[in-house]
Amino acid sequence: MKKGFSVLVFLVLAVSKLFAQQSALQIHYIVSFDSAASNSLHVEMMISGVKPGKLTCKMPQWMPGYYQIMNYANAVSGVQIKDENKKHIDFKNASSNSWTFINTNSKKIIISYNIKATKKFVANSYVDTSRAYLIPCATFLYLDNQLEISPTVQIIPSKNWSNIATGLNLISATTHTYRASNYDILFDSPILIGNLEELQSFSINGIKHRFIGYNLGNFNKEKFIKDLSKVVKSGIDIIGDIPYSEYTFIGIGPGRGGIEHLNNTTVSFDGKGLETEGGLNKTMSFLAHEFFHNYNVKRIRPYELGPFNYDKGSKTNLLWVSEGLSVYYEYLMVKRSGIMSEKALLKSFEGNITAFENGPGKNHQSLTQSSYFTWQDGPFGTTGPEKNKSISYYEKGPIVGLFLDFYIRHKTNNQKGLDDVMRLVYKEYYQTKKRGFTDAEFQMTCEIIAGASLNDVFEYVYTAKPLDYTTFLGYGGLSLKRLDDKKYSLEPLQIMDKLQTEIYHSWLH
Repeated sequence: MKKGFSVLVFLVLAVSKLFAQQSALQIHYIVSFDSAASNSLHVEMMISGVKPGKLTCKMPQWMPGYYQIMNYANAVSGVQIKDENKKHIDFKNASSNSWTFINTNSKKIIISYNIKATKKFVANSYVDTSRAYLIPCATFLYLDNQLEISPTVQIIPSKNWSNIATGLNLISATTHTYRASNYDILFDSPILIGNLEELQSFSINGIKHRFIGYNLGNFNKEKFIKDLSKVVKSGIDIIGDIPYSEYTFIGIGPGRGGIEHLNNTTVSFDGKGLETEGGLNKTMSFLAHEFFHNYNVKRIRPYELGPFNYDKGSKTNLLWVSEGLSVYYEYLMVKRSGIMSEKALLKSFEGNITAFENGPGKNHQSLTQSSYFTWQDGPFGTTGPEKNKSISYYEKGPIVGLFLDFYIRHKTNNQKGLDDVMRLVYKEYYQTKKRGFTDAEFQMTCEIIAGASLNDVFEYVYTAKPLDYTTFLGYGGLSLKRLDDKKYSLEPLQIMDKLQTEIYHSWLH
């Protein structure tokens, strides 16, 4: 036998042995709430099929969808590690979010710990006597370099809690046990437990959509679901495909924010303000934004956003696409659904333009920089060490989205638009190549649809060059007026040519 061949055989056997060891590992979590009154939960992590040697468990430092280091491990206390004979195993904190220990000869390891959950925010867990909202990234330790294991989670609700809402697959209703195909799925599946209320579901193309939550409030729930179904349908119509078997809106009660997931979204919701036009538009835009994320970021995703680095974060230049264009589409979804008026649509963009133009960072930071440095500046570009030199991709992103849409429509005689870009990126990168796209690939896709170079627009992505509102809004029949030092008004042109008229009216619908 040749030496090279023997080395190859050795490597194959070593890899096969490693995969065999990984496939033999099983992880089961039990989550209980005996200390809910003190805003705490208890977790047991049972690892079976363990081989002797050094093991490291970690708590994620952040959660996908909220692009800042959250230091979830700071809420962990009372860690104990035991072998199958309940003998304590010593461990060391190799870092602020990791626990390392040596398994001598036990085939089963039990790790138990407590978590303090006191913050009412969509990117943090919260527990009290009335409900529990669990962020998996803030709840479940994982074995380092073992993210492909398929874990199970058993929930033991407090005796007065009757419902569980999550995107995880239920494998036993009796024991409230769920399974995730891997840790990316587990960490993408928040869990809400308590006495929850579920509204009437609705179906689109045979796919069920649900709305369930804690303390939903008093409002016209029949009308709300009717409106929401129209908004969801308008989002589905943009892409033309439904990639999930069921979708759930999970209302976590009063708090702040919303986070997107593959088959659900968790949103702060209390049902207030829906009786007014402004309140309805605001809530429906919020829900539209989070729903559209099931396409734009969960599936139409930047190359860097998956697989995730749960330790250090996954930095990308493209959050202006993932978040900024989702803001753009939230407005259009609500308008196209027939809920938002033309005037309200223009007012929404006025808000973005006013906020961006009044921000001191507009002359210092580009959209790509805003995306990349959100980890230190914050998603709204106002919390970092140089907050006066940062911008928000939530503000400039939808403006550039409007420029892109109008310019593509202009270049193609209104035969194509940004919708066609999103559909092509979805088909090419999510469905066909099964990966994310790069900065260059996104611009290339836009240019394929436009049939022309779009460097004139993408300058506003890569630089801090002042925006040419007159030219790019003019392509779609709009004009921008400055009312005073701080406010702007967006209005249709008094005189439009044929193409401008066609673009404007087709854009509205």
